[in-house]
Amino acid sequence: MAKKNTQDNNQQLLAEFKALVSDTEQLLQHSVELTGDKAEELRGQINSSLQRARQALGSTEQALLERGKEALNSSEEYVREHPLQSLAIGAGVGFLLGLLVSRR
Repeated sequence: MAKKNTQDNNQQLLAEFKALVSDTEQLLQHSVELTGDKAEELRGQINSSLQRARQALGSTEQALLERGKEALNSSEEYVREHPLQSLAIGAGVGFLLGLLVSRR
């Protein structure tokens, strides 16, 4: 569930940044021509796009932090419940890495 939520947040963040880039390009193209109300309207659109992108970035960051904490808690819980298996897995991984390093 957290993975799907993170993917949704990433897609939302990407869409917000694309909209921000598009609005900025539009402002640059029309900056010479626009004055007064039109320029203010376009600046407002860019500002709102920037705010949405910041919010999406904040929610993505929060989701990633929560997912990392969940993974850490799950691994700590597994090690506490299965200490000998965890030790054996660690020793096996170390042995395999040692074999790979010694081959080179």
